[in-house]
Parts: sequence; C-alpha cells; structure tokens
Amino acid sequence: MGPTNIVFTFLLLVSLTAFGLSARRLVSYLQTGAREDRFDRPGSRLKRVLTVALFQSKLLREPLAGMIHCAIFWGFLALGFAVLESIGEGIAGHFSLRFVGRLYSAITFSQEIFCLLVGISVLVALWRRFVVPVKRLKFAGHNQRDAFVILVWILLIVSALLLQNSTRVALGVYTPGLSYPVSSFIAGVFRDSRSTSLLGGLFWWAHITLVLGFLNYLPYSKHLHVLTSIPNVYFSSQKPRGALKPIALDDESATTFGALDTDALTWKQLLDGYSCTECGRCDSVCPANLTGKKLSPRKIIVETRRRTMEKSPLLDGRAPGEDERALLEHRLVDHFISEEELWACTTCMACVAECPVTIEHVDEIVDLRRGLVLSESRFPQELRATFDNLERNFTPWGFSHSTRADWAEGLDVPRMAEHKEIEVLYWVGCAGAYDARYRKVARAFVQLLRHAGVKFAILGLEEKCTGDAARRTGNEYLAQSLMTENVATLNRYGVKNIVTTCPHCFNTLKNEFPQHGGRYEVFHHTDFLDRLVNEKKILPVRGGGSATFHDSCYLARYNGVAETPRRLLEALPETSLREMGRIKDRGLCCGAGGGRMWMEEKEGKRINIERTEEALATNAGTIATACPFCMTMLGDGVKAKEASDRVAVKDVAELLWESVEPYAV
Repeated sequence: MGPTNIVFTFLLLVSLTAFGLSARRLVSYLQTGAREDRFDRPGSRLKRVLTVALFQSKLLREPLAGMIHCAIFWGFLALGFAVLESIGEGIAGHFSLRFVGRLYSAITFSQEIFCLLVGISVLVALWRRFVVPVKRLKFAGHNQRDAFVILVWILLIVSALLLQNSTRVALGVYTPGLSYPVSSFIAGVFRDSRSTSLLGGLFWWAHITLVLGFLNYLPYSKHLHVLTSIPNVYFSSQKPRGALKPIALDDESATTFGALDTDALTWKQLLDGYSCTECGRCDSVCPANLTGKKLSPRKIIVETRRRTMEKSPLLDGRAPGEDERALLEHRLVDHFISEEELWACTTCMACVAECPVTIEHVDEIVDLRRGLVLSESRFPQELRATFDNLERNFTPWGFSHSTRADWAEGLDVPRMAEHKEIEVLYWVGCAGAYDARYRKVARAFVQLLRHAGVKFAILGLEEKCTGDAARRTGNEYLAQSLMTENVATLNRYGVKNIVTTCPHCFNTLKNEFPQHGGRYEVFHHTDFLDRLVNEKKILPVRGGGSATFHDSCYLARYNGVAETPRRLLEALPETSLREMGRIKDRGLCCGAGGGRMWMEEKEGKRINIERTEEALATNAGTIATACPFCMTMLGDGVKAKEASDRVAVKDVAELLWESVEPYAV
C-alpha cells in the first residue's frame, strides 16, 4: 500500500466516522418523538418504495420537474458503481468491476449517459430556480444558497468523473467507443501524456473528495432528504388515506392528549421533517395557501424540523443552562406554528397526495389541533356552538334530534327497527336530515332506490353524526363518543351493507368505524347508483345540456371514487360533460372540509369562490356534485357570482332522478 492509498484510506475512515456520528445524532433526535409501529406489512412497504421512491411515480405527476429529478436520482444510483470503483482504487491501488464480464460495458455506458443527463438536469434546475424562478420554489424560509450549493456540487461530481474517464481514454487505459461515449468525445482535448496523467489523478481525487464531502454535508443541509426520503416512503402509513389514527383516551398514564411540541409528535412525524425537500408541491395545491391564507403545509413540516433540531439536543438529561431553558420554554405551537395556520386547513389531503416523499401533513395538523382542543380548550369561537350541538343533538347544526327523520315525510321510508331484512342501510347523514337543500337529494335518492326495487331502510332517530367534524377539528373525545354509539347501534341490527350520500360519512364509516369495531361494506351513492344503472334497474331516459363535475376531496382523493359520478352523468341522454382544469384526485377543495364548514373565512379569497370561478369557466349549464358540503359551498359561490339564473348546482342523484321520474312506476 503506497502513500496515496494510506492518505485515501485515512480520509475515507474520517469521512465515514463523521457521517456515522451525524447519522447517530439524527437518529437520537427521532427517538425524542413518541413511539409508533411502522414496521407492519413489509411487502406492501417495499412495493411502495419501488413505485414512489425508485420509479418516482409522484414526481412524474409534474412532467418537467419530474424528469429533471428522475435524471438526477437515477443518475446517482448508476454512479454508485463508479464511487465503489474509486473507493477500491483508493484503498488497493488497482480495482475494477470488470470481473462482472459483459455487464461492465453496460454499467460504464449507463454511467456516461447519466452523467450527461444529470449535468443537463442540474443546469435546467438552476435556470428554474435562479433565472426564471418557479413560484412554488420560493417562500420566506427557503434557503436558496443551500439549493445552489447542492446543485453545483452535483454538477462538479459528475463533471469530475467524466474528466477522469476522459483522461484514461486519452491514455489508453480505457478503450474508446460505446463503453465510454461521452468521455471518448472529450478525450481529444487531452494530448500530452504526462500532463494528462497528472490531470487524471487530480480529477480522481476531485471526484472522490467531492463525493465524501457531499455525504457529510447532507446531514446539515435541507437536502437531507437525499438520505431519508427512501426510508420515509418505506415507513409511510399503510392505513387508508382517509383514516386518522385514534387517541387512546383510556390511557391512564397520559397527562396530555394531542401534540403541542415535537416530543408529543411521533418519530415518523419528525422523520417527515427530515425528509421535506422544500419543493413546494404541497403549497402549490393547498386551497388555503392558494387563496391567501397563512397556512403553508411546507412551512408546517419545515418548522417541525427546525424545532426538532433546536430542542432535541437539550433533552439529554443534563441540567440546561439559562439560554437552553429559554429554548425549552418555546414550543412548536405558538412559537413556530400559529393557531391561524392550523385552523386554515381543510384536510383536503391535496398536500399529501402531491408530496413526492409521502409526508403526512394532515395527520400532524390534526394532532396539533387535538393538542389545542383537548389540552388547552383553544379553538375558534364558531366551533363552540358546533361542539355543543354535537353533544346535545348529535349534529353539528342547531336542530333538535327529534326532527332527524322529518326529511322523509310522505315517502313512507322504512325504519331499521321495523324492517331488519334489508339489502342495504341508507345512512342519511346530518346534511341529508337537516339541510333544506340537501334534503331534496336524500328524497331523490330514496325514490331511485325504490324505483330500482332495492330493499333498504334508515335508522331514523337512531342515527347520529359520524363524528367526522369533531375528529378533524381536534375534539377526539367527542368524535369517539359518537362513533362508538353509532357502532353499537349498527352492530345491534347486524348491519352489513351501508350506502350514504355524504362523502364525509362515507369516509368515516368505511375507514374509521373499523377502529371501533364497526366493519361494514360501505358504498357512496354514486357507486351504488352506477351499479344499478349497469344492472338496468335504472334506465336514464332524458337529459340534455352540459354539466361539469366537482370532485369531493373525501371521494376522489381520499377514496378513489372519481369515475362513477362521471359515468352517471355520461349515461344521461344528450348530456355533455365539460371538465374543469383540476379534477379527480387533483381537484380543488370546495373549502368546507376539516370543520371549515362551521368556520368563517376571514383571510384572503374565499376558497369556494376560487372553485366556483373554475366551474363557471367551463360554461356548463349545471355544476354537478356528490357531496352536501360541496353543494352548499358551490351553491353559495354561484349566488355570489350572480350566476344563479344560468347555472344550477345539483347532486348527481337529482339529475338521475329527473331523468327517470316521468317514467317511474
């Protein structure tokens, strides 16, 4: 082993030791978070790593940015072989992967092509950041200098490797040709063999030093996601997207519920902070952010990371100094994240759907809301009446529970207590029971069921709110009370199949009732009606005009129900479907989710106006919905835009009943 090998081996050991210490520090910070089991279903987790992390499925939802990132990411994977060879050379003096045979030529060819692609991608990324900046890449806390350093560093790494290979081609060490296409082209620049040999050694040192330096810079950079994104994808939630994790309210050892600081968040939520790329995709689709509210999903995660880095080193068991005590008195809520930001969230899940590293923004926001509500009784004043109504009348609205079944007057709708042999239970929901406009939808739907010959019943006065609004506004105690009471009723009747016209009820019944022992086959009414149309039990006979469909977040994004409502509209004779720009799982929220239905928008543009303007731009005669919240918000939007005389807002069930009614028996 020569002097060069000794120097390199020492450098390698120092670099790996430094990186190991940095990694241990970061892992110790994660351990300050609450425990959570994320080690179940390894097969499913590995599949998600393949699709989301390796094949970059989420990044490619935005084609240009996705291809740039894919080139850099896959380039780094391909260049791993070159790094391995360089390390082998540094330790032993002579090392090559040629022993793999013909595969070696494919490896070197791919390395050359990816070096070129990475270089081009870095230049395009620099252009998009600093020459013609993309809006989502800018925000107050964004470290543009760090981004510049990382991008230039990557460019230098691939450039050094190409120049190293070029000198070796010029010296005859590597055979020019297809195995080294880019380096063979560059090799003509190098002529004098002695100077070329010296330059080759310099480029080798530059390449491996840049690689080792890059490795040790990452733990202190916002680009830490290079190391943590794949683990974060692996540990992403395996529960349905629409299911929030319940709190163990019967835990007698618990002193607080919810979270107000990072030590009450789970280790996975802290890992989310490490993994944020600050790409801004979450902000670019957040309805609150788009309409001028304080909420930035990106900022929530970035501030969580910043608080973790600030607080975790102080939790080592020693007595803190005066300055450290001041830092410990800070907390994530109030000092890093404001109440206004948390309450602006509509829980639409757009941020989660777009995040390329599967960060779970909404779960953290709800946990912080829970901390405010359950531990400090802090929540918007409007919610006080909502909580009171839910406790007393089992509905968010101020109606008497005794009137819950009045919507069905004159329809002779069967009750579960009287007709236990049924095909499906119709879960009406609070809106269908009390909201004057949505009562018409409930009536249209039961008439369709009767027309199709479906044996159904309702719970009537035995039905209570599912608890969706309470859970998403942080009142977990109230939510679980409602859920367990409803589950007890449903299980007493032995209910197996449920259909509902409300996506919020649908999501809660399907994805959250199982947490409390309520497991049922749950259908949204658009799915159920689509099946009846396919079975020829409902035959649409008239239609006409044009319609645009607004996707409910709790249907399309939460539960993947996007095609059946459109099929129903297309089944209406002579009805044309005109799509908005943002549809299906990329649709824009109406603004009513997450309890926002019962809170006023006091900042920025109203979300429902933003969505209504997009719907009106299609010039469709009807805005079709499949959600009571969406109907209310878009109906109010149409009135605000003074378009009621030319545009109607109707549920898909109403349109289908209008098509059938004149010929119904």
